[in-house]
Amino acid sequence: MAVREVVIYPDEILRKKNTDITEFNEEIKTLAEDMFDTMYHFEGIGLAGPQIGVNKRIVVIDIPEEDGSQGNNKVVIINPKITALEGDKVESQEGCLSVPGYQDTVERYPVVTVEYQDLDGNKCVFEKVDGLLAICLQHEIDHLEGKVFVDKLSRMKIERVKKKFLKLQKERMGN
Repeated sequence: MAVREVVIYPDEILRKKNTDITEFNEEIKTLAEDMFDTMYHFEGIGLAGPQIGVNKRIVVIDIPEEDGSQGNNKVVIINPKITALEGDKVESQEGCLSVPGYQDTVERYPVVTVEYQDLDGNKCVFEKVDGLLAICLQHEIDHLEGKVFVDKLSRMKIERVKKKFLKLQKERMGN
């Protein structure tokens, strides 16, 4: 498989809504494997299609074991829909492969239910999951809706982060 380039904030592709996947074929399986390869390469725990420039409703997640190892909890989530958010919001320290080197505290619901399809198109449900998986699901599904975790920060922090990454973008382009 392949490691793909990660789209960096504030690239406009991260703001687009993504289309449902309707064909469950080898192309989607290869995309999922590329997403896992990319996620592991950049040391993430979740990755959404738009983060690699693919505007399709697909997410890969692998929550690490207590010893930090990954690969045992791999899940591919296609066409996800959050059907329930429960509890009082809790603070979560988050980072994002599309906002490299930046972390901040945001609020998320502690319990979530998500309906989705697997790689074969079968309907599946994450029923009332909590902990890191609940946070990660909300973070990655936000990407499919054109949202980035920094959108949950104060206006002042958003402007500071945007300015920093626009400057980095210009430096990369040689301007």
